[in-house]
Parts: sequence; C-alpha cells; structure tokens
Amino acid sequence: QMQLAESGGGLVQAGGSLRLSCAVSGRTFSSYAMGWFRQAPGKEREFVAAISWSGGSTYYADSVQGRFTCSRDNAKNTLSLQMNSLNPGDTAVYYCAARRTRYIGRNLNEYDYWGQGTQVTVSS
Repeated sequence: QMQLAESGGGLVQAGGSLRLSCAVSGRTFSSYAMGWFRQAPGKEREFVAAISWSGGSTYYADSVQGRFTCSRDNAKNTLSLQMNSLNPGDTAVYYCAARRTRYIGRNLNEYDYWGQGTQVTVSS
C-alpha cells in the first residue's frame, strides 16, 4: 500500500498564492508518476497537473497552465503544487494521486492511490 497525505490548503484572496504538498510513504516514490486533481462542490473530480517519475515531464490542464507548477522531490518523497494567481474558480478540494507507472496520466482511472484531499478556498 501507498499512503498519501496532502497539506497546505486554506483560504486565500483572489490573486494570491498557495503551495500544496503531498507526503508519500509505503512504496518507492520514484517509481510512480504523480498527479493532482480537484473537485469543486457539485462537480466531478478533474485533472489539474501531472508529473513523471523523474520530474522531467509535466502536464497541466488548460485552466491552470501558466499559473500552477507541479514538482517533486524524490529524496524527500514529496510532491508539490505551487498555485499562483488564484481565482474563485480554483476553489475545490485538491487531491494528490499516484500512478503505478513512471509516465504521466491525465485520467482519474489511471491512478492507483489517492490522498484524502485538502480544501482550497479562493475568495473574491
């Protein structure tokens, strides 16, 4: 089993920034591609960002491209999401996920392990 624990969520004003972290344990972190997803109230969970096992490849949803940066530290078993220029449309519960392969995935069903989520609320 792999355990994932998100942190760093909170309340921020529009235009502000937050940095989410995901601490991973239980498996060899560097063997897994990782992703971030989010779910707003009344909406389906959606893809936000993904990163390959080495961090050499990243992919972002159009809605966050240029504002969010996904990174990982394989020595510390940590995944991060730097979120800048936040707007109310970014309000959601954010989840980190692990994919049992080294390469990027963009679909929910491609991921094998999930964290419990952290709430991000952006006020206008």
